[in-house]
Amino acid sequence: EVQLVESGGGLVQPGGSLRLSCAASWHTYINYCMAWFRQAPGKEREGVAAMNSGGRTFYTESVMGRFTISRDNAKNILYLQMNSLEPEDSAMYYCAARSLNCYYEKSISSSGFSDWGQGTQVTVSS
Repeated sequence: EVQLVESGGGLVQPGGSLRLSCAASWHTYINYCMAWFRQAPGKEREGVAAMNSGGRTFYTESVMGRFTISRDNAKNILYLQMNSLEPEDSAMYYCAARSLNCYYEKSISSSGFSDWGQGTQVTVSS
């Protein structure tokens, strides 16, 4: 079991930025997939961004061009840089991992992600 700990959430104004961090140990796997999901009250859980073991990234359409998923292998940290934040981005953000690689053409599914962090709240409001 991989322990995941998110941090970096908070309250920001529209147009602002936040950088979420997830301490993990994905590098111990030859094949893996790391991802960020979010869920707002009353809404379905949504895949935001993902990165496979080869470094390929995937994004949901609503955040494309604004969010960037990246990793620091030396520090074992997964990041989600969030720019030009909108009120619609407000949600609890979760870091998740699985031991299998991934590739997404459309939506980022939570299928197979067995390891989840506790979540970090992101609120975008004026």
